[in-house]
Amino acid sequence: MSDIVALRAAVAAREPVDQREAESIARFLAETERLSDPFNEHADPVHVTASAIVVGPRGIVLHLHKRLGLWLQPGGHIEQQPDGRWETPWEGALREAQEETGLPAHFGADTPVLAHIDVHPGPKGHTHLDTRYVVYADGDPAPLVGESREVHWFAWDEAIALADPGLSGALRALRPA
Repeated sequence: MSDIVALRAAVAAREPVDQREAESIARFLAETERLSDPFNEHADPVHVTASAIVVGPRGIVLHLHKRLGLWLQPGGHIEQQPDGRWETPWEGALREAQEETGLPAHFGADTPVLAHIDVHPGPKGHTHLDTRYVVYADGDPAPLVGESREVHWFAWDEAIALADPGLSGALRALRPA
């Protein structure tokens, strides 16, 4: 099964956490049905992106996005590999988490679990079909050179209060009881 077919099946199976995610799921499925190269940010202004919701014993990691000025989860574009294949969204989410936080993040299970979908405007008139995966980490953030230096652990309630509307619903649903 191709990566996009598997991803579409996972998205279609999601139980949305709120109305925004329900609308995002419908849009994701419609857009990826028409896209010939959905992981390639240069193929169409609408493309799949990957994010990581980094959790651990200290809470949630957010970073202050250097261009947007918002506290967000690590994430970004899916990258093409040297062999020509595109990384999967879960590979992209893990890579972005490690680059943007400097933490040795990992999935809690052998199979990454899709935790949230959010469709939102990106830069340059693009639309991001953002796939979000939970990753686990601990330690003090030390982002790579060129990444935002403002990366911190937040308590769940504080992270929910800081998060944009596209992320806050996911955090509320993921917050431990």
